[in-house]
Amino acid sequence: MRISTTQLFGLNVQQMNNQQSELAQLYQQIASGQAISTPSDNPLGASQAVQLSMQASELSQYTSNQSTALTSLHAEDSTLSSVSNVLQSVNTQLVHAGDASLSDTNRGAIAQDLIGLKNQLLGLANANDGQGNYLFAGFQTTSQPFSTNAAGTVTYNGDTGVRSIQVTSSHQVAVSDSGASVFLSVAAVGTTSISAGSASNTGTGVVGTVSTLNASNPANQDKYTITFAGSGASSTYTITDNTTGTTSAAQPYSAGSAITLGGQSVSITGAPAAGDTFTVTPATQAGTDIFSSIDAAIAALQTPVVGTAGSANLSNSLSTAMQKVQNAMNNVVTVQASVGGREQELQALQTVTQNSSLQTQSNLSDLTQINLTSTISKYTMTQYALQAAQQGFVKIQGMSLFNYIN
Repeated sequence: MRISTTQLFGLNVQQMNNQQSELAQLYQQIASGQAISTPSDNPLGASQAVQLSMQASELSQYTSNQSTALTSLHAEDSTLSSVSNVLQSVNTQLVHAGDASLSDTNRGAIAQDLIGLKNQLLGLANANDGQGNYLFAGFQTTSQPFSTNAAGTVTYNGDTGVRSIQVTSSHQVAVSDSGASVFLSVAAVGTTSISAGSASNTGTGVVGTVSTLNASNPANQDKYTITFAGSGASSTYTITDNTTGTTSAAQPYSAGSAITLGGQSVSITGAPAAGDTFTVTPATQAGTDIFSSIDAAIAALQTPVVGTAGSANLSNSLSTAMQKVQNAMNNVVTVQASVGGREQELQALQTVTQNSSLQTQSNLSDLTQINLTSTISKYTMTQYALQAAQQGFVKIQGMSLFNYIN
């Protein structure tokens, strides 16, 4: 096949142009460190790079969300530990107040200590996460959840909302618990019914704590009233199930003997007077506001004790308060255990997300960044090839038949 001079020149020029274009592209890659500068460099690779970049950005956001969630949960966990300590101090003071040798003045001093502990508890209930968001306000994070009126009664101003943060593409984690669930509730498991004596009792009967005999007995959810009649050896009592409206036949009273109420029992000591009443109420119905429970104990301690009946009423009040505090402590421990579980979950997710992020960045780097040694080597080889082509073209360009005609 005959190749004309024009074709020969065109082929050589085209080859040199291609080499110069490749050389320029290689130089640009060396200068930028990127294998893909424009989608046209590698359309498939560019598409994959976009997807990997989006995935990396998403993982980065989840990492940030996980850190934010963990910070909030750490703050709540620490605050709940302090709440447990305060409630333990309250319980200790209530036990001390039950010392029969104390005077009204001594009990008044204990009441002042309880007021201080209540204020500490109120401060913890209004704690924030360090960023101005109240921990126990529900969704009302910028409003103080608990306030005190002129009478000293604590009121909850938040809601029952639970804030959550998206920590993976398919999972959210709760980063808060409402003040209602922490300070105004009792746990569904591990609580006992509350026994109490009427403030109008005139005898010396003191009710004990409730013992659970059969936790699965549905009658444990009923409220009971124990009413006494007669006195001395002829003292009797009846049991009224206020939920069903039934009343048992009168039974003889024996101080300290167990009185069965469904799947639970309670004992009463001392000598109740005719007309004295005692109640046993499920924990969820007996008043679950811990602030109100402390207020009731303070009021009982500030009331002068008159006679044996007054001592019995004080003992009943303190016993009731201690039972409620114990249930409140159990509730706080339950909430704190839930917080701890969420913390562990987030720490595990952080590890998984970090590994995924590193892998994604590695894949993106492999796709978009050059191997500098290999690229420089290829650049040098292309440069030599271009120089050889240019030198060869110069010689071909100088070839002519007329050079051999004399």
